[in-house]
Amino acid sequence: MIFADVWKTAPFMALLVLAGLQTIPGEIYEAAKVDGATAWQRFIRITLPLLKPAILVALIFRTLDALRIFDLPYVLTKGAQGTSTLSLIAQQEFSANRLYGEGSALAILTFVVVMLVSFVYIRFVGGNLRGLAEE
Repeated sequence: MIFADVWKTAPFMALLVLAGLQTIPGEIYEAAKVDGATAWQRFIRITLPLLKPAILVALIFRTLDALRIFDLPYVLTKGAQGTSTLSLIAQQEFSANRLYGEGSALAILTFVVVMLVSFVYIRFVGGNLRGLAEE
């Protein structure tokens, strides 16, 4: 299941990082070469800091996608007992001949968890994307 999930999402993450790489002007690398920076120094001091916003966006998308995963466990294991995610449990509660309250509560719980995790990422990890000094 991990292999299938990585196979499914790796191209999108690569596109996000590639888009971030294309926003870096070439003149910065040329100036660093003129100043005598090695390839490793250019990577560490130019590429990574300027790529940080794209990496953080990719990290947020990937984490939120992993939190609300439903399709892969459902398709690959047909919802077997060994593979339980919050979304899968919510669907099983909906499909059972019970009142819809438990399934609805689990779906709302999934939303709240995703919202809290995204808030934590944006607040503590991605709050300083522009490189501005902390106030």
